[in-house]
Amino acid sequence: MSNSKDAYADNDLREVKQLGMWASIASLSYIFWIVGGMELVERIAYYGVKASAGLYAKAPVSEGGLGISLGDYGVIIGIWAMMQTFVPVFTGGISDRVGYKETIFASTIIKICGYLVMAFFPSFYGFLFGAILLAAGTGIFKPGIQGTLVLSTGRQNTSMAWGIFYQVVNIGGFLGPLVAVHMRQLSWDNVFYACAAIISFNFLFLLAYKEPGKEARLERNRKIKSGEIHQEVLWKDAWHELKKPIVIYYMLVFAAFWFLFNSLFDVLPIHIAEWVDTSVIVTSLFGPEGTSNGILQFWLGLDNTGTKVMPEGMLNLNAGMIMTSCFLVAALTAKYRITTAMLAGCLLSILAFVVIGATNTAWMMVFAIVMFSFGEMMISPKKNEFMGNIAPEGKKAMYLGFVMLPQGIGWTLEGFFGPKLYEMYASKEIFSLDLLAERGMSARDVSAIPQGEAFTTLVAYTGEPAQELTTLLYNTHNIGMAWYIIAAIGTISAVGIFLYGKWLLKLQRS
Repeated sequence: MSNSKDAYADNDLREVKQLGMWASIASLSYIFWIVGGMELVERIAYYGVKASAGLYAKAPVSEGGLGISLGDYGVIIGIWAMMQTFVPVFTGGISDRVGYKETIFASTIIKICGYLVMAFFPSFYGFLFGAILLAAGTGIFKPGIQGTLVLSTGRQNTSMAWGIFYQVVNIGGFLGPLVAVHMRQLSWDNVFYACAAIISFNFLFLLAYKEPGKEARLERNRKIKSGEIHQEVLWKDAWHELKKPIVIYYMLVFAAFWFLFNSLFDVLPIHIAEWVDTSVIVTSLFGPEGTSNGILQFWLGLDNTGTKVMPEGMLNLNAGMIMTSCFLVAALTAKYRITTAMLAGCLLSILAFVVIGATNTAWMMVFAIVMFSFGEMMISPKKNEFMGNIAPEGKKAMYLGFVMLPQGIGWTLEGFFGPKLYEMYASKEIFSLDLLAERGMSARDVSAIPQGEAFTTLVAYTGEPAQELTTLLYNTHNIGMAWYIIAAIGTISAVGIFLYGKWLLKLQRS
């Protein structure tokens, strides 16, 4: 790595001492809370679909699902990831020039259209096109929101601001899957209609929104038009910033982490649905009869019988923890260098994946999700804080768009290969088809089984209890290997973050 600072002389590499927790909270302006509210609403709708997308994809057509293979699901997720994470690289610069309010409004319209397309066209291509619209809308939405946040905070309170913002976001991330759990038990299209209605509330927030730094933006645009200052074509401007070593190395270092991170959300719900007996958790808490309390069923993400935790409910522990404790982790990590906190978070996340691969017991799955959540709280808010801090003046939204690049690389690769890895090492559908053939079902009958119905067919064909067959399949296949491979990929990122941190420290001292 080069020691020359010429390529990024206008980037601010200083680590600024942060205010205390309560002083930081008190210093946050009303516009910070407005954009937090808009992000919360957007996340409720977004995670309402995202948390259950894999379950919808693999659910048989007879149950209202898409009835597609995990390979086809991976194609949808890969294209979704590519769109959502590469669009902000350029829309960030557009937001800086056109205005944050205008781009937030446009993105909300696009996202509503995406949800409605998913509802109206329940097919592979319908869901794919809806996902593309949703991804494009999200990619336009993010830079405007995050650019506003940067301009409405100061360097002395950024750690707490990003921590609280991430916590508020996860209130939406917590509520969205709960909406999906109960809507999809009625019918799948209800999930999409509900999400379209929910995100419409952002139009009300926009009425109270005032863009910070608008006068400076308009004055800058006026000077550009009059020729007083020169501004490069947007893509050239973005490319100039992207070529800086500090940005290039950032992308390379964090790409592998985002492969690991997104595997949890894209693949773990499927893993839990297929291999984890979550009724154990309900029995531990409420006894063998479960609970008929509707309030508890909603907030814990239980099924309508109150006897098991739905996969989205299990994963929702992640958002619930962040929602309630992210500001505490932000206060703790504010005492350390940003790259040190991110390295610790990456290591915790890797260990969580090792635990997921090692066992399918429900309470150990809870432990793994808790461990991952602490890791996420250490690393994810920090990526925005880091990029927002080093961005040159007038390019805050552009740099916050760059944050999405390593996520784009990692998530796109995970989208295409994560579900494939799972299908290769852990697919209950494929294992059930193999066992049916072993137990004497003809090849013609096996091939005629509709996608998503292999295990239920196995239970009916053998007459054996579902849980006993699940245990048999789990014990006769190396299901943990998929998760170990993903953990190994994450380890590449941990080594990279360590080296990147040492390099940045050397730059700051030179």
